[in-house]
Amino acid sequence: MARTGETCGAVTGALMVIGLNHAKMRKDDDDGRERAYALAQEFMDAFRERNGALLCRELLGVDVSTPEGMRAVREKDLFRSVCPKFVRDSAEILEGLL
Repeated sequence: MARTGETCGAVTGALMVIGLNHAKMRKDDDDGRERAYALAQEFMDAFRERNGALLCRELLGVDVSTPEGMRAVREKDLFRSVCPKFVRDSAEILEGLL
């Protein structure tokens, strides 16, 4: 996400969808909030199980927040060769949860 090496953008996007679908919409809607947290945790557990991590730098094996890391990403074409799997996995997990 934004080349920080932190949480994978595919994970972040899925968590946003979960939040939008199950967010606390009313002041007294604590059940909705708790459901969103539970689904978010379930999503993250499933993604981590499939891919071994949630952090971009761990998933790619390089730190995209550094010039050296970005050079390695480009040389290995990681955004095209590796990242589509993370997007696909996120969509599949999310579809199963929602």
